[in-house]
Parts: sequence; C-alpha cells; structure tokens
Amino acid sequence: MSSLLSADVDTADVRKARGAFFTPEAITRFISDWAIRNSDDLVLEPSTGDAAFLVSAVERLRRLSGEAAEAPRVDGVEIHASSAHTARSRIEEAGGIPHITISDFFRVKPQPRYSAVIGNPPYIRYQDFTGESRTRSREAALKVGVSLTALASSWAAFTVHSALFLKPGGRMGLVLPAELLSVNYAAAVRQFLFDKFRSIELVLFKEQVFPEAEADVVLLLADGFGEGPTDHATIHQAKDASALATMDLPLRWTPPDPAGKWTGLLVNADAIEPLRSLKEAGHFTHLEAWGDTTLGMVTGNNKFFALSPARVAELGLTRRDLIRLSPPGSAHLRGLELSNTQMTSLGHEGRATWLFRPSESLSPAARAYVETGHRAGVDQAYKCRVRKPWYRVPLLPAADLLLTCMNADTPRLTTNSAGAHHLNSVHGVYLREEDKALGRELLPLASLNSITLLNAEMVGRSYGGGILKLEPREADVWAMPSPHLIRDRETQLRTVKTKVGRLLQQGKLTDAVHLVDQALLLDSGVITEDAVKTVRDAHRNMTARRVTRGRSGR
Repeated sequence: MSSLLSADVDTADVRKARGAFFTPEAITRFISDWAIRNSDDLVLEPSTGDAAFLVSAVERLRRLSGEAAEAPRVDGVEIHASSAHTARSRIEEAGGIPHITISDFFRVKPQPRYSAVIGNPPYIRYQDFTGESRTRSREAALKVGVSLTALASSWAAFTVHSALFLKPGGRMGLVLPAELLSVNYAAAVRQFLFDKFRSIELVLFKEQVFPEAEADVVLLLADGFGEGPTDHATIHQAKDASALATMDLPLRWTPPDPAGKWTGLLVNADAIEPLRSLKEAGHFTHLEAWGDTTLGMVTGNNKFFALSPARVAELGLTRRDLIRLSPPGSAHLRGLELSNTQMTSLGHEGRATWLFRPSESLSPAARAYVETGHRAGVDQAYKCRVRKPWYRVPLLPAADLLLTCMNADTPRLTTNSAGAHHLNSVHGVYLREEDKALGRELLPLASLNSITLLNAEMVGRSYGGGILKLEPREADVWAMPSPHLIRDRETQLRTVKTKVGRLLQQGKLTDAVHLVDQALLLDSGVITEDAVKTVRDAHRNMTARRVTRGRSGR
C-alpha cells in the first residue's frame, strides 16, 4: 500500500486502496453549514482528499464574516501528497488559507483546539486495513478507552481519533458507513459517541450516496464534545444527497443500550412493542434459546471438494470417499425442509451434493483425485495448506436446521431431514436435546411470522445489492417463537404446514407469512390484528428501504 500512497498521480485504484471516496457538494455544504457556527471557528478535515469539505468550510466562513473580511484559515491532514497539493490549490481558489499536513492521521497527536471537525473518513475494510496504520489506529482509540476488535474497518478508529481534536463543546460532522448502526465491532464507537457528546443527530438516506463504494452511509452530527452523556439521538431521513434541504420531520430515538445495534431507530416504537410484550410473557425468545448456530465448513476450494453425482461417477469415487452435502449456496433452502428426495433432484440437476472427504485409507480413485488436486495446486490454497492431510476437510456434524445467511427477502430456517453437511454459505443450527423434535418439525414453519421477519431486519445487516446478512452472533439474538408457544399451537401449525410449503414453492412468501401469523399469533390471542398490521407495515418499509438502497447502488 505504501507504493500506492507515494504515487504522483492520484488514480481510482490509489483512492480505493486508501479508502477515499470523494463526497458530493450537497453533503459537504450541509455538514459545513451545520458544524461551523461563527466566523472565527477553527476547522479541521482529518482526511482532506481534494478538499471538498474544506472548500465548503471556506465558503461558510466567508459568508459568516463577510466577503471583505480576512481570508479564513482551514486545517487538514492528508496522507497522499498529490491530493494535498490539489487541496491547497482549491482552498486558495475558494479564498481560504490552507494548512495541510501530509501524514497518516494516526501519526498526528490530537490538539483539542478545533471548533469543528468535518469530513469523510477513509473506508478500508479490515481485510485490507493492515500494518502499522492499523496498529496505530487501534492504539489511538485505546488511549480513550475505546477497544476495537481485529474486525474493525478503518473508519471506526478514525471517528474516535477525530473527536479528540475538538475543544470542549466542539462539533463533529462526518460521513460514516451505515455499519455504524449495525456491526458488532462498532459497539464501542456507539458508546463513545453517546458518552462524550451532548447531542447526537443522524441523517439516513433512502438511496445510496456512494454507489462506487458499495456501502450505505449515514451523516453523523455530534455536538457538544465533552458535555455528554446524552440519552437519545435525533434521526432525520432524506431520499438522497440532493434532498437534504427537504428532509422528513426529525424523530427522537432513545436506544435501550447505546452500545447495542442502532437498527431499531428505523422502526416505529409501536412496531417494536409487540415483541417486547411477547418476550415478557414468555411467548417469544431468541434463537440461541433453541440451540447453537455455527458457521459451516470451509473447504479452501469448493470446485475441487464439492462434487455432483455425475462428477463422482466420472471419477469413480466410492461412498467411503464422500460425505452428503447441502450444495454450495442457499437458493435450494427456501422451503421448510431439505429432504432426501430434494437432494436426489438437486443431484440430477447437476448440483454438488457430495463432499470429497476420503477415509484415511485412500481408495484408488480417491488417491488419483488427490494427485490431480496436487498437480493443480489445490493443496497450496491457504485453508488446504494449513491442515494435515490437505485433502481432508474438517468435518462438522450434520445440523438439525440450516439457516440461510445471505438473503434477498428474509433469512430462512430449513429442517435438514437429509442429514446433509453444510458449507460456510449457510449456517447450521444444533437444537437443544429437550426441544430437538419440536424444533425440527415446526420451528422453520413458526419462524415465518411477521414479528420474526421484522426482527431479522433489525439484527441483521444490509449489504450491497440490498442483501440482508445474518452472522451467527446476530442469529443468536434473532427473535423466535418460544418452545412453549409452539407446543401450545402445534396442532394449528401442523394444519397449515403443507399449504405454507406449497406457497413457498410458488414464491408467495407474504401469503405464507399471513397463514403462520393466523395460526401462531392471532388465533391464540397473544397479539391483536392491529398490532400485527403495525409490525407488517414496519417490516415492509424496512425491506423496501434495504432493497431501494441496493438498487440505487447498482
């Protein structure tokens, strides 16, 4: 990465490597106007780039002081020399005096003297955010008690470090990934913001602002540094950057736990209340109460290890060379059950329903296939290279239920009647012994209720293309009907099970959910029609928002 940063020409690849996505003028102007209150405010942009924010800051300062006043000074930090040169020129053209430091921001010691810190921190995912800069970033955050995990992307430490340049009462306006609201590693950042600032405002967008970044963003407007804590945030929504002047009416939102996920702020309190009441009454719980959710197996090379029946026959492999496998992906897991019959059909369609995992004593066909993999370099893939022997994938027991983790509509639980093993394209749920029979038969069906679907949108996270992702830790807290409620309604659920299965085969998820709502919730009297309608409306709005943002990013 250092060679990229020292390049004379600032190319798209160089900008992407350091997480730079330049910001629309509508946003830089909006944040500058919010953050800069007086003509003598001292302003810092810690990731200056081409000075889009500092140009807006100069314009704001000149408007506040009058065009004839002395040229305002603005400060910045920029790691890339070519960008810093461009930034200085643009600030001077706008009528300002630039003070740009060329440095890694985490090398700059905080001086708490700025009235406003504004900008768009670099967004580098943890896989690419490595080396000394990463180490320094975590050390900087730790100095103020913010402990970041190894999974944290660059913006998290950047946000904390930026705040330390504010004088008491100062303001911070940043463009941040929407990960701020939902990812586990941002918990410490969320707590820091609520602890340190007098007020927090968030601006959410209904459409993507940075399609090239493949990530949603929020605007963080944090006021009154050192004057916290606060107990609530004010939420605004805008269609896109051009609609910031005509945002929806603000909403006051108080999180149960500032460190917890903030996805609840997207849901009307009336839609959250039914789940709270049902949990309190023992009718709902979370998935972890049913059992353990785990990641699937990692082969290191699915093309080599996951085989179709036709390929197995071609290679002459024997049954002792193979393990029954739910094919890679999850498109086949949209119903209530993965059965032996369905596995046979998938195999006839050419899907990989077998995992190559030979016994310790290799058959002649297995030995030949291992040698083929060796010649092709499969054994040099990281996951293969670190295990002995390289061709024996670490085996997990067949799960009771399979859970789809990447979803265009909603996560699905599927009964694993075929006893197939699963790869890391899905999760496995291992039910507790006392609830195993009930859970295998009815939990996938009962989970298709409106409350569980809404909660999935709240505990999961939105990815590019409008996909909802659910990791095991998030699945653990996903709201589920309790064993008590399902036992109480098992006759009614069995009555609708076949029809729900047919509706799912036809792609009629909404109709299937309505049937489950009736059998599980409404006929039992644990919730009213009006409450279910409120929950359904909230789920529809959250799903539409996720899908719309995904489409706007294509």
